Amino acid sequence: MVTAKDLPVLSADPVRAYRLVNSKFPPIAIFDDVASADEFEELYALQALTNPRLANQAGRLELIPRADIPFGIQGCSYAAAPFTHVNPDGSRFSDGSFGVLYLADCMETAIAEVRYHQQIYWANVPALRFERFVFRGLTARFDEAGVLDALTASRSDPIYSPTAYDASRLLGRSAFDAGSTGIRYHSVRQPGGICWGLLTPRQVSSVVQTAHYEMIWNGEVIGVHKLSTKVG
Repeated sequence: MVTAKDLPVLSADPVRAYRLVNSKFPPIAIFDDVASADEFEELYALQALTNPRLANQAGRLELIPRADIPFGIQGCSYAAAPFTHVNPDGSRFSDGSFGVLYLADCMETAIAEVRYHQQIYWANVPALRFERFVFRGLTARFDEAGVLDALTASRSDPIYSPTAYDASRLLGRSAFDAGSTGIRYHSVRQPGGICWGLLTPRQVSSVVQTAHYEMIWNGEVIGVHKLSTKVG
């Protein structure tokens, strides 16, 4: 099994990548309303006096250093949210104790990744027969400096198991503990696709909403349709 020390470290290089998020999760306004960590602390303290839901909206702020949050960029909320709203069940590179920002090389890859995981989730929802779910398409820009390159690992390595995440989570934990900024890897759901699991949002320079997509569920995901395009 490949480990973090086996993987080359990427040098600085600007990347454009894509992400799909469920529209039921709105942007977290407080991240986008400030330009610095100091401003965030002041606004958070002020709003906490009158907004009892603020902590739930902002998430677990103790999971990410303030210095890692890219305050002032367009779409800061989208960059920070995966690190304060962490799935306790974990993901490919996380055991649930830290966040990962997953991005893809194109929207088709992002859709394939999300479609797979949503299908598993919806299949376990009792009595769900037919539904439409709307997602936001996002375009992100970030720098690859410090990212581990798992594209160099064999596709037969356990980190690429389609169902078992033990090996990939060990890699993610060791990369996180070593201070790596992320992992670049082959998409497991889209042949030829490339993904990134960023372990910090600090090198993200923008995240922009581009379109809405609809997934149609009828016992399985039977279609994905682009609904609209947002310029910005």
